[in-house]
Amino acid sequence: MSITADSNQIISDVKDYYGKVLKSSDDLKTPVCCTRPLNMSKNIKDALSQIHEEVQNRYYGCGLCIPTCLEGAKVLDLGSGAGRDCYLLSKLVGENGHVTGLDMTEEQLEVARKYKDYHSKLFGHKASNVDFLFGYIEKLTEAGIKENFFDLIVSNCVVNLSPDKKTVLEEAFRALKEGGELYFSDVYASRPVPEDLRQNKVLWGECLSGALTWKDLVNFSKEVGFSAPRLVSVAPIDITNPEIVKLVGDMKFISVTCRVFKLPAKKVEAGEVIYEGTVTDHPDSLNIDISSTFKASCPTSVDSTMATILKSSRYADDFTFNTSGPSEAKKSCQPKKLDCTMDPFVYLETKPVASGCGPKTSGKCC
Repeated sequence: MSITADSNQIISDVKDYYGKVLKSSDDLKTPVCCTRPLNMSKNIKDALSQIHEEVQNRYYGCGLCIPTCLEGAKVLDLGSGAGRDCYLLSKLVGENGHVTGLDMTEEQLEVARKYKDYHSKLFGHKASNVDFLFGYIEKLTEAGIKENFFDLIVSNCVVNLSPDKKTVLEEAFRALKEGGELYFSDVYASRPVPEDLRQNKVLWGECLSGALTWKDLVNFSKEVGFSAPRLVSVAPIDITNPEIVKLVGDMKFISVTCRVFKLPAKKVEAGEVIYEGTVTDHPDSLNIDISSTFKASCPTSVDSTMATILKSSRYADDFTFNTSGPSEAKKSCQPKKLDCTMDPFVYLETKPVASGCGPKTSGKCC
């Protein structure tokens, strides 16, 4: 990564904001970093109820970056802060899994490390399956992060804080196993953030000045080698602080959770898959993105990209695959197709009621 004077200043300002200015989520000036996601599974709700209060109070996130199918996984959290998401993941991956949190703010890391034993005992683990490292998300190798090691990398409203987002994606790509994914929540702007706002320390700390456009993310992902970003959830951000409203004008911001995969060079052929109903908390159906929901025991047609995602990732054992035999899947019961990689601002405007990005299920499953 090419570090410039401006980049160093941004990093320094962000460290000060999250280490010295913010003492709890009550100190935030906008609702950007205190979004409360809905539709949590029972296991996530149960785990969240066990997280220590001090860790909860130091949580600054814009979404829920806890995907499905986590048992036994090796997970890296970029910008782990006081450790809320790490401890959620700790319980969900279980004793055979491991979670590594990386953060550049010593004050946050101090809080996170303080409760390792507390949470391991509460979760019934013989030893803690969480480690917290000091480091920069643009320099994972320097922090001791191995290449081709992790099944999953998560990040909650942190990528926007980096002055070099493409390098963050490159580092994540190197750290992931083939078939691994980066599953993250972040803030996006309706148009490129102007230079005067990019120089505003408070707006950068509030996750606004560093926000990418969706087009930027799509381009960076492609250049790095990831699959196209697939939308998981989208929520508008309502900024009410009069001073900040005056600064941002008519620019809009949204919170998006998406996933990008490190896929093998050789793609799986398009075909048919059947979800076995084996993912914890999801016995009846499994959602992959805004338009890809697989119903258990239901033959479902998928394109080559989705077939490759499912077969090369940690979901492989939860599906059976048929890329050569006769198809049992009929026309989709969902009449309207939806591009699961579409611009999230467009997605909010369309208010879709049906889907068809990838799966087409047979009538008997509808």
